[in-house]
Amino acid sequence: MKLSLSETWVPTQEEFDAFARLSGDANPIHVDPDFAAATPFGRTVSHGMLIYAKLWSMLTRARPETRHVAQDMMFPAPCFARETIYLTVTGEAPGSVDLVAAREDGTKVFTGRADLA
Repeated sequence: MKLSLSETWVPTQEEFDAFARLSGDANPIHVDPDFAAATPFGRTVSHGMLIYAKLWSMLTRARPETRHVAQDMMFPAPCFARETIYLTVTGEAPGSVDLVAAREDGTKVFTGRADLA
């Protein structure tokens, strides 16, 4: 079955903090604004797996029976709180789908492919 899903997401620092608590990944680049301000990014950055979780949630809401077989993902640019992110999932289920998260200017913050059963 062909899939073409899209959503808009505006991440929040509260989501970064909650994901850190759930995942155990409390790297200060994600949760400490003072630390992050001193990095080249200048502010906190989303966990990559939080972005993937948003994409996966979008997919499973549309196709609850979907089963994950494998994935490949990259995080080519940082994703910041309070910036609009466009999430898209396209492809075939079962089969393979492309997963993309991009800023308003088109900069991709996440690219991936998932094989589905």
